[in-house]
Amino acid sequence: MPLGRRKHQPPLRPHRLLRPLRTIPCRLLGPPRGINHFHKTPDREWFETDAVLRVSLGNFVFFTILAVLMIGIKDQKDPRDQLHHGGWMAKIVCWFIVVFLMFFVPNGIISFYETISKFGSGLFLMVQVVLLLDFVHAWNENWVSKDEQFWYMALLIVSLVCYLATFSFTGVLFHWFTPSGHDCGLNTFFIVLTLILVFVFATVALHPKVNGSLLPASIISLYCTYLCYSGLSSEPRDYECNGLHNHSKVVSTGSLTLGLLTTVLSVVYSAVRAGSSTSLFSPPSSPRAGSEKPLLPFDKLDEQEDKKKDEAKPVSYSYTFFHLIFSLASMYSAMLLTGWSTSVGESRKLIDVGWPSVWVRIVTGWATAALFIWSLVAPLIFPDREF
Repeated sequence: MPLGRRKHQPPLRPHRLLRPLRTIPCRLLGPPRGINHFHKTPDREWFETDAVLRVSLGNFVFFTILAVLMIGIKDQKDPRDQLHHGGWMAKIVCWFIVVFLMFFVPNGIISFYETISKFGSGLFLMVQVVLLLDFVHAWNENWVSKDEQFWYMALLIVSLVCYLATFSFTGVLFHWFTPSGHDCGLNTFFIVLTLILVFVFATVALHPKVNGSLLPASIISLYCTYLCYSGLSSEPRDYECNGLHNHSKVVSTGSLTLGLLTTVLSVVYSAVRAGSSTSLFSPPSSPRAGSEKPLLPFDKLDEQEDKKKDEAKPVSYSYTFFHLIFSLASMYSAMLLTGWSTSVGESRKLIDVGWPSVWVRIVTGWATAALFIWSLVAPLIFPDREF
């Protein structure tokens, strides 16, 4: 070899950077010995998936225990309130011990946990949808309540931008996932159905009998289109109708890292949003769960001011529900990292790739559409109930 020339190095594969997410737990602790016996030793991919599920089970058990301990907390004088807001070092140690113990659990329990995780993940996705609907309706009501021309124009501009992005995105989906020369009827069905739902959202929202608005309809349309893209992009790399992977044999490191980071942020935001920012999940004693009227007349507020200082302040949200969301998020994260199956996804290299991931995204989009339409027509069907 001539002096000064280096041997050709193979290109860095993105999955090699993300593989530690599945391999670190397996390398640190390894498969438990003396508990599980195999007639034939499984391959490395099986142990990586098993390690992810065991860490996820540890997280699930830890947050579920906290959820049970927090049942019935109504005011901040409850001693358990301090446990919820403090004791971080003790909780970190307990979390580590629980996760460590999960590596000594028999495989049968892990298999059962994997099965129920698919249902728990679906429930977590439904919670995400409910929170999104709550957010867009609150956003719309906030701007409409200002009753100023500026905010009405802002509503119109944001709605138009969302619709423009939706239709542009739909065109990109047709270009990427319905390549010419291939029978891509399933992909075409997914995209066309999503486009039909976009028009249905606008039609129902603008109906004279429905007290709707274009802003929620446009945002939900864009979100459903994104879910359609997310599902189609999760198709196996060797699938002939997945033009995204045909254009790039290996997905770039930046794209995979950004996608994983977005997923983690989504999980954290959903848990925090559900636990602390929604009156729907607040306990009856919480100020958020009641009406906006003051509890006492203004002329008596001064007289009762000293007494209020001695009274216990009610908690502002349900601590139990807060931790349950993290329990479901633990299941959801495990399903993402394992591709919703025991084989670590059909690609066996990329995170959240495979037909199970495709159908989870598509069905979530359909559920989002159904819940949004229901939120619009429910007041007409049940006029005596408050929604």
